Amino acid sequence: MRNNLRTGAAGEKIAREYLRTKGYAIQDSNWSTTFGELDIIAKRDGVLVFVEVKTRRGANTEPALEAVTPAKHERMLKAAYQYLQDQDIDPETQWRIDVIAVAIIANRRPRIDHVEDAFDW
Repeated sequence: MRNNLRTGAAGEKIAREYLRTKGYAIQDSNWSTTFGELDIIAKRDGVLVFVEVKTRRGANTEPALEAVTPAKHERMLKAAYQYLQDQDIDPETQWRIDVIAVAIIANRRPRIDHVEDAFDW
């Protein structure tokens, strides 16, 4: 596995563990559509949450957060709508898209920044 794929997989594992500690129930991971992949689908307090995970090696999460471009935002919205349709989710279900940025720092605990409702739509 290439290094960037290993880094991404490690970040997604860290994000799933983080979400569980915050009371989220993981519904699915790496759900693919023609628009792209939804990294994590979770639920908490009746709200369905689509989570984009961006991971970088380094001391802070800024490069990871900067990787969520307007084009990525658009693909995530389309993928979320596809998931809702394919899973026959009630249209009244509350949902949102979050971004979790993970900075993997050598010999230290990773830094995690969780941006809830990352896109205003």
